[in-house]
Amino acid sequence: MKHLLGIADLSRDEIETILATAEEMHDVQSRPIKKLPALRGRTVVNLFFEDSTRTRSSFELAAKWLSADAINVSAKGSSVSKGESMRDTLMTLDAMGVDAIIMRHAGSGSVQQAAGWVRASMINAGDGMHEHPTQALLDAHAIRRHLRANDLGDIEGKRVSITGDLLHSRVVRSNVLLLQKLGASVVLVAPPTLLPPGVENWGVEVTYDLDEVLPEVDVAMMLRVQRERMSGGFFPSEREYIAGYGLTAQRLTRLKPGACIAHPGPMNRGLEISSAAADASQSIILDQVSSGVAVRMSVLYHLLAGNTGSDRRD
Repeated sequence: MKHLLGIADLSRDEIETILATAEEMHDVQSRPIKKLPALRGRTVVNLFFEDSTRTRSSFELAAKWLSADAINVSAKGSSVSKGESMRDTLMTLDAMGVDAIIMRHAGSGSVQQAAGWVRASMINAGDGMHEHPTQALLDAHAIRRHLRANDLGDIEGKRVSITGDLLHSRVVRSNVLLLQKLGASVVLVAPPTLLPPGVENWGVEVTYDLDEVLPEVDVAMMLRVQRERMSGGFFPSEREYIAGYGLTAQRLTRLKPGACIAHPGPMNRGLEISSAAADASQSIILDQVSSGVAVRMSVLYHLLAGNTGSDRRD
């Protein structure tokens, strides 16, 4: 595996391998000294053209805990703000001999395009409204840990609802692909105005009725309403959105025993998810954050460990 550009590029065996290694990496987080020598001498660059807290921080921690040198480059403080093109920025970093570039960009398909310009390994940290592969991997890791801890089996055969702003979400696309590859069934819940075009071809169930779905699912995943990407009236008002699609305290009672609540963050508390739901005992939201470091350690390990510089650049 040279790059991680999207879930669509991964086989089930590759996904299982990444998740199995993440389980081993998870143990590192509880150690007094959180260091493994696996990537000593490697250099990893976080290149973010969009703001991020969880993804960027967890990739930086993942690299450092594997003993790699991690460098953060923000577009706001780089030559991009002076007019340099994305291509020139990437080729400049690549010319410095870095081993991997973790990139987030507003353009869908931008990371795949970038992979053709550089010799370093490219990791997609979110490209527009296209994909966010490591988020889907960490979501699956957190869900699997919850299921196993409660003797509820594995992801295969489970039913997962994904509710919220699906139109602007890159997370939903990656999660649908990954969950289907792991044998889960997915139901998407959103108002018609927030459904992605072509969703009828995704092989998932689509509904507008959250109350009907909640008692049937093993995982209720809520997605953020992305106000910054909205320029028109996608729903009448926040109050009406909450009434139809918010995971309120009242809706918590509709979840079946053992079902968990997930949210990739950041959360709009009081909009798509109430504080009662976010902080409930069955919430795995903080477990998702913890899983993010473990999964990204696994991804970096599988991309970079054991390959010589010449092998990597062929």
